[in-house]
Amino acid sequence: MAFEVAALAMVLEALLGYPAALVRRIGHPVIWIGRLIVLLDHGLNRPGFSAGRRRVLGVLAACVIVLAAAVPAFAIEALLRPLPFGLLAVGLIGSTLVAQRSLHWHVARVADALDTGSLPAARTAVSHIVGRDPETLDEAGVARAAIESLAENFSDGVVAPVLWMCVGGLAGGAAYKALNTADSMIGHLNERHAAFGWASARADDYVNLPASRLAGMLLITAAALSPGADARAAHTAMLRDAPRHRSPNAGWSEAAMAGALGLKLNGPKVYGGVFTEDAYMGNGRREATAADIRAALRLYRRADALLVLIVLAGAAVPFIWPA
Repeated sequence: MAFEVAALAMVLEALLGYPAALVRRIGHPVIWIGRLIVLLDHGLNRPGFSAGRRRVLGVLAACVIVLAAAVPAFAIEALLRPLPFGLLAVGLIGSTLVAQRSLHWHVARVADALDTGSLPAARTAVSHIVGRDPETLDEAGVARAAIESLAENFSDGVVAPVLWMCVGGLAGGAAYKALNTADSMIGHLNERHAAFGWASARADDYVNLPASRLAGMLLITAAALSPGADARAAHTAMLRDAPRHRSPNAGWSEAAMAGALGLKLNGPKVYGGVFTEDAYMGNGRREATAADIRAALRLYRRADALLVLIVLAGAAVPFIWPA
């Protein structure tokens, strides 16, 4: 286990984030992974290939993507750990794989825009964190989209990379992030990617299974610690509604968030001009507001703090009970 790497990564990311100047100068690990995925997509996913051949090449691409992230990460950790302050450097690199601070910032921007009464600005802000068509959303729809994205990305942008860092150190976190990025880029059920992206999408579903359940439980626990939130309703909504979600993982945190805040999230959406039917999460209000986004952010901060405490406790175990 590598709880100490994950603990340092969470604390450093929460304190420092990833500086915008660094993004402009050298990019970000997700950007680097994305460039590799684009190259593989263009090189291997040829229009003239059969669906079967595309699927096989998609499996190869998924393996290349994961190994291209995991092998350098393993080597970097092996080189840095023996050095003075090497573990701190590993944690700093690991912080680039976690999105606590940036997720909060992006969602808060949506609430700020709604507070000013500017629906176009709110639609622009939410377009950075959701895949659906923002122009189809009214103010309540924008608020729901922001809350849904916060819940889902808490699971796959925070809990999952931290969990896999606890299991496999920097290499585990990097491998997960690479696979999750591949799923977001090529794991779509459209004509181009249904076959080629199949392996990335299915593998991402499996590696997110434990994190999605943990994220839901963290939100329920956070609701129990949050005035105005309903932990019992969160638990009921998660068990009842999550299995009906189109995604095997997204519903767990979305349903828990919906129940905790007394909202009804998810449901029908429009992606790329295509209407998509999906189950509702929660049985509360559909008229979400900027105030509901801020309540969701408070719940998110508490759930994230609980995760930090769990990881810190795991990191402390070897010092308390040395082998």
